[in-house]
Amino acid sequence: METKATLKYLKASAQKVRLIADTVRGRRVEEAYQILRFTKKMAAKDLEKLLRSAVANAENSESAPNVDDLVISKIYVNEGPTEKRIQPASMGRAFRILKRQSHVTIHVSDDVEPVNKRTGGAATKRAGKAPGKSAGKAPAKGRATAAKKSTSTRAQK
Repeated sequence: METKATLKYLKASAQKVRLIADTVRGRRVEEAYQILRFTKKMAAKDLEKLLRSAVANAENSESAPNVDDLVISKIYVNEGPTEKRIQPASMGRAFRILKRQSHVTIHVSDDVEPVNKRTGGAATKRAGKAPGKSAGKAPAKGRATAAKKSTSTRAQK
């Protein structure tokens, strides 16, 4: 059973909140509490409060799961509206200040295995290119030959 909790209009940029969200994604709830409690980031307290709300939502649902079995199955941070302010500067100028906000959603579930119990993981199941191959473009043939022709004609004159 999966339940969720949402925090809207958090007064922090989504980039900063994602740093904290990545540390607790896929962890057991008790382990996530400990991580959030001792993280020295401003948004960690807000995420801890949101996690407690998600656990309370799970306890009050129709099929109340055991709290010890809950895992953070999904956590994502989206950008909220940006407040635009003006900072006066010298010589009649003004600078724009962007006060960013974010929306955070946490899904807790008892169906998902915690990160430390999984076998495999992202390191063994990397999808993509073979090692050693680059994704860059091949050099253009026409440009290189044109440059060689121009230097050879100058040398002949």
